[in-house]
Amino acid sequence: MRVWRGAEIESVHALDAAFVDSDGAALALYGEPERRAYLRSSAKPIQVLPLIERGLIDRFGFTSAEIAVMVSSHNGEPFQIDAVRTILAKARIEAKSLQCGPHEPLHPPTAKSLRLLGEEPSCLHNNCSGKHAGMLAVCKAEGWPLDTYLDPDHPLQRRIRSLVAELAGVDESSIGVAVDGCGLPTFALSIHSMATAYARLAAADQARDTDLARAVGKVFDVMAAHPEYVAGTDRLCTVILAAHGERVVVKTGAEGVYCGALRGESRGLALKIVDGARRAQDVALVALLVDLGAIDSSGLDAFARPEVTNWAGEVVGHLDAQLPVTDAL
Repeated sequence: MRVWRGAEIESVHALDAAFVDSDGAALALYGEPERRAYLRSSAKPIQVLPLIERGLIDRFGFTSAEIAVMVSSHNGEPFQIDAVRTILAKARIEAKSLQCGPHEPLHPPTAKSLRLLGEEPSCLHNNCSGKHAGMLAVCKAEGWPLDTYLDPDHPLQRRIRSLVAELAGVDESSIGVAVDGCGLPTFALSIHSMATAYARLAAADQARDTDLARAVGKVFDVMAAHPEYVAGTDRLCTVILAAHGERVVVKTGAEGVYCGALRGESRGLALKIVDGARRAQDVALVALLVDLGAIDSSGLDAFARPEVTNWAGEVVGHLDAQLPVTDAL
């Protein structure tokens, strides 16, 4: 990804990416797709599956919007926080059980409003609070301990890790496990394996012939139906899901990671900005999806070619994409 200032390229962010089918066969490769990285929040559509597999949507009466916020890296906007509160209330869990840590809402106007009210952000404002609330609901239903739900050896985390291995087509022992920004386990795989996991999610969504496949279908359906809960105002996940969610499901992750599934085609993609630059990952995702013919770029200029401004607010440059194709089959 190129960063222009005036007529000169000032910086370049390298990209690794893979586009594969559900057997893991490469359809297009970019950069070094065998490089390993952490899935980070791109794992969320997988991490919510145990809740749905166990029939807890009906047991607790969770709405589709509430499931969507469980998959989210949300902005901390009021309607999203309300959904997290409702999840906890339905499962009869106190907000103090959340162990994700507080941070300011990612939505600048909401963060400003909180400051003007003289209020401190809480764990509810953490962009991962929906995921944590959903996990606590699983633990409550199964009689598993709530206070250790972050532990990699907790029964819920073991189930999630096994799902990641199954979907990625790798041995569970090969998955690197570390601590995510919200305190939960995060999983290291090759970019190629991440794309395989999303291709298999797409295949499951299409088939819906097992409990797991039906759970995946439910996740993709709620993400497409409630894109505003998956990320929020002015976020690329929400914009793409709103415009293309019947065909494309995408989920961002920290440190320059993005994953996506092409519904109805059993194909998946994953990308990693090598230096982890947040400013480059949206540019890369739009370029990849357009290059693969999954979407057109209509209405996406703010993400595909974001402006570079100075402190006076003047536009002094832009970002754009130059995809480094390793192989295209």
